[in-house]
Amino acid sequence: IGGGMANTFLYALGKDVGKSLCERDLADTARTIMAKADAAGCRILLPQDVVAAQSFAAHALHQTVTIDAVPDDAMILDIGAITAASWVQYMRECKTVVWNGPAGAFEMQPFDQGTMAIARAIVDQTQSNSLVSVAGGGDTIAALVQAEAMDALTFVSTAGGAFLEWLEGKTLPGVAALQRQKTPQRNGAAA
Repeated sequence: IGGGMANTFLYALGKDVGKSLCERDLADTARTIMAKADAAGCRILLPQDVVAAQSFAAHALHQTVTIDAVPDDAMILDIGAITAASWVQYMRECKTVVWNGPAGAFEMQPFDQGTMAIARAIVDQTQSNSLVSVAGGGDTIAALVQAEAMDALTFVSTAGGAFLEWLEGKTLPGVAALQRQKTPQRNGAAA
């Protein structure tokens, strides 16, 4: 888990995330998710190191720190190199990757490095036929375009939230409407 969502999980673990985007009111939810994952034998990967800056701007003065050393007056804007390398290593063990959301503020340098490292790794593994790669969401697509990787993945969906809901098995209104249209019709009425 990267990007802004990771900050909520880090906060739930008692880490100081400074001025970072963080949904503090969802800390209990994050702890519940982590407990369920642990009980199911599912490992949740969170950043070990991060790139933190005092301002949300391209080329802002920044530093890479461990998750235990985020300055109070800084915000987390990317995963660090150690985290990126670790996640890439874990991906080598995967047969499928589902990607929704960038690892940081990829729109601004140098805070695009983590997302670009992940994109390159997914592309390499997909092209070597060792990985099925599925990505969804507007920010994810923008990151893939920036990485010149849009056409290299197995499947890319423009949907973000709907993409995740579909993976959860929820019925999507548009899909339900299309399924209803499959029903044979007589005299303009559904049979």
